[in-house]
Parts: sequence; structure tokens; C-alpha cells
Amino acid sequence: MRINKHSNGLLSIYFTAGYPTLDSTVRIAKALEDAGADFLEIGFPYSDPVADGPTIQHASEIALKNGMTLKVLFEQLKDLRKQVSIPVYLMGYVNPVLQYGVENFCKACKEVGVNGTIIPDLPMYEYEELYKNTFEEYGISNIFLVTPQTSEERIRKIDELSTNFIYLLSSNATTGKNLEVKDQAEAYFKRIKDMDLKNPFIIGFGISNHETFRKATTYANGAIVGSAFVKLLAEEDYLEKIPAFIKNIKG
Repeated sequence: MRINKHSNGLLSIYFTAGYPTLDSTVRIAKALEDAGADFLEIGFPYSDPVADGPTIQHASEIALKNGMTLKVLFEQLKDLRKQVSIPVYLMGYVNPVLQYGVENFCKACKEVGVNGTIIPDLPMYEYEELYKNTFEEYGISNIFLVTPQTSEERIRKIDELSTNFIYLLSSNATTGKNLEVKDQAEAYFKRIKDMDLKNPFIIGFGISNHETFRKATTYANGAIVGSAFVKLLAEEDYLEKIPAFIKNIKG
């Protein structure tokens, strides 16, 4: 199950496993699919989340206090595919994956029906030299990130290594900043679009409402909402508020 290059207007939602409660992960995933999300990113928390803004850092801290680990997460996801049919990606830092064991991690992803991973601090050359064969053996897509500073040569290499989609960061800022589509950002999105890559690309960082979602999906196949949704999870009756949240983003 991969993202189709000809799809457009796709909405992905990111949330942290184990937040707001240890056992809320699959319930949130199901509620998001029911409300119209097209695919999901489930974050596994880490104690030193350098690229995350305060909202997701806070969610990670709570999730770790709640007892969330990769082992616990894979236990929770055992029944994921009985309830959720849209693509699901795990997102997090490389350290917990290395501690779990890369092969054990890929095997567990396959067993529970996870489609791929987003590991921002896993260097591309390390993935290619050490782990690519293992990921491919278990059918797990590794999603690479592109920023406004990424060279064309590197983007072409990422496109060659990718088997699903490319994650296009709207800026070099941490997560949770609002997307400001200024001339510079528009030129960057257009530059990527004009490269005619073989993989679809999805824009993340700064998507929080219908306006930013619409702007992002003018250039990309879809967009990812993270911090704005994680904030919703701090509210009472958050599961009941998910349909309205998704509707507001998609318009």
C-alpha cells in the first residue's frame, strides 16, 4: 500500500503514540480514518526530540511517562489492521530503532501492518549501506526528508532510493510553526514540482488549517498536520472533536 503519484489533496495526520493516555493510540487512529484522514503517522516518543516543537516535545514527555516504548507500541498495533485500513507510517528518531534492532523493528512493522517509517536523523548513506536490504526484505518503505536547502543532486538520489513518497519540509524550523507561503517558499515548492520526480511528495511542518492545507496541496500530493492535531488531544472529549477537526482542514 503506497501513496499514488496521481493522488492529490491527501491529508495525513501525525500523533504521538501513548499520548494523551498509554492506550489511546489505536482508538485515535480509527477515529482519524473514520473522519476522513487519508494516511497516518504515528510518532514513537524519544527523550531528546531535537526537531520537534514544544507541542510534540510535550506529548513525547507525557507518552514516555505513561510507559510508551516501541515494544509496547507493537503490542498495541497487533490488532491495528482489524480496525484501520489506510496507510500507517511510524515516525521517530533512530536511537530507539537501533536499540530495538533494525531487523526486529522491520519485522515487527510488517507483522502489525505498518507500511513505512520516517526517521529524520537516519543518514541517507547509512540507510543505503547498512539497512536498505533489511527494509526491502520486509516490505517497509523508508521515507526521506527534503528541506529548502537540499541540493538537486541529493533530491534525485532520495527519489531513486524511495519506494513510497518524499516528505517535503516547508522550512528548516522545528514543527509547529505556521506555514507562510511567501515567494521564497513558493519557488522552492515549484522547483520540486518541476523536477518531475517518480515519487509523490507530501508537505509537512506548519499545516494547521484549511488555508495552509490548500496552499500546500496546490504544489504537493498532500500535506501533513501534526502539532495542531496534537494540541486537540489535550482537550476533553478529543475523540468526539476529531470529525470536525478533519472537516475544517479539508474544507
